[in-house]
Amino acid sequence: MGKFMETNVIISQIAVLFLIIVFGFFARKRNIISGDMTKKLSELILQVTQPLLIITSFNFDLSKEMLRNVGLIFLLSSGIHMFSMMVGWLLYFRYPYKIKSVLKYVTVFSNCGFMGFPVLESIFGSIGVFYGSIYVIPFNILTLSYGVMVFTGKNNKDTLKKILIHPVIISVAVGMILFLLQLRLPAPLYNAASMVGSMTSPLSMLIVGALLANMPIKKMFLGFPVYYGSVVRLIFLPVLVLAVLRFFALPDDILRTCVILTAMPAAVNTVIFAEKYGGDAELASRFVGISTMLSVVTIPLIMLLLQ
Repeated sequence: MGKFMETNVIISQIAVLFLIIVFGFFARKRNIISGDMTKKLSELILQVTQPLLIITSFNFDLSKEMLRNVGLIFLLSSGIHMFSMMVGWLLYFRYPYKIKSVLKYVTVFSNCGFMGFPVLESIFGSIGVFYGSIYVIPFNILTLSYGVMVFTGKNNKDTLKKILIHPVIISVAVGMILFLLQLRLPAPLYNAASMVGSMTSPLSMLIVGALLANMPIKKMFLGFPVYYGSVVRLIFLPVLVLAVLRFFALPDDILRTCVILTAMPAAVNTVIFAEKYGGDAELASRFVGISTMLSVVTIPLIMLLLQ
């Protein structure tokens, strides 16, 4: 009975996130959220609300178990991303370069920040965000190195500098220092940071909805590669990751965190990278749109498998 109740709660929470996406969709359609505003809100999340959400999520008592979990998630995330690279290399070699680069990118990089954090927070509370913060470290390192290489065929010279000054990496470092030294922020500062950080989930979902509203409906559903890549991203990879991780004696919340973040739709920044580095930006937009829509059905299914 307990597991059934938990599944209902999860489906209910994902329905809430989906409804916020719908609000964002209509807000963009009515031009309440403009195109420029979407970019600015994305910056606000990346530079302000998400870093504060991450820093406040490190507000836990230090223990050997927590330190072990931090190391475990980092290693598992690195392994999952490397494994996804291999899957992308094996599955898409027949496609022309422009399509192949987008397919490879969406296979490796899920929307584990914008959409993953809200889902984890709704299931696990702040410990979910804490684990998610560690999971996205390899994601951010690889986005700025492998992500660029997928589209350009060569590595970015400023990769290390970009990684070190990335807001997520800085906020994880600050949170980690507070956690390891067991320093507590003064109550007014912590409460203010926590309040602003909690805006991340609704803002993220509004932006996803606004991005979906930008796409012409007729064009969005055309072409086999979009569905092929979406099935790999949303079903094949998380099921495969779950099957492999079941062989290890992992804590339940660690296993579930990794599988849930693998089950997220295509990363929103797929479009930005495709546009910036000469990939097929229109195909990237359709990937983000279709995989996000399908994830409303596939995430609860993956959650049922996790039971």
